[in-house]
Amino acid sequence: MTNTIVQDDPARRRFEILIDGTLAGVADYELRDGTLVLTHTEVGADFQDKGVGSALARGALDQLRQRGERIVAECAFIAAYVQRHPQYQDLIAG
Repeated sequence: MTNTIVQDDPARRRFEILIDGTLAGVADYELRDGTLVLTHTEVGADFQDKGVGSALARGALDQLRQRGERIVAECAFIAAYVQRHPQYQDLIAG
């Protein structure tokens, strides 16, 4: 069974997805005027086409919702994910 964890690393300003302890992908962000701006998502070559990016997006967005944060999705992947999953539309600032 695969152990998957999505965690925030505020010092590096990114969400990370770890699969069995290995860093599989990151979603970078910046804080601008009190809003979290997701700027770029990247999944390692060994983990592509396996749903890792979607798991990372879902985990990050769920954590942001729990914290009561609003986002700007500058990252095309995150923007497309939110478009495909309307339950996250309420997180979009503005």
